[in-house]
Amino acid sequence: MQENDFEKLQKLGERIHSLRKMKKYTLTEICYKNGLEPSTFSRIEQAIVEPKYLTLVKIASAFNMSVSELLDF
Repeated sequence: MQENDFEKLQKLGERIHSLRKMKKYTLTEICYKNGLEPSTFSRIEQAIVEPKYLTLVKIASAFNMSVSELLDF
């Protein structure tokens, strides 16, 4: 992974974490809404793993937004 890619992944993780905190969802609550494992969701927020498109769809849906809105950072 190139450095620029890692920076984008970090920004995505920060965006998702920020949205979760803004909505006052716990990790368990947001995972219940999107069907992901808490450990997976946490690793996405921490930029440890690169989420697949369908995972982004699930995350965006849990926040009642489109993927393009989720990626607007």
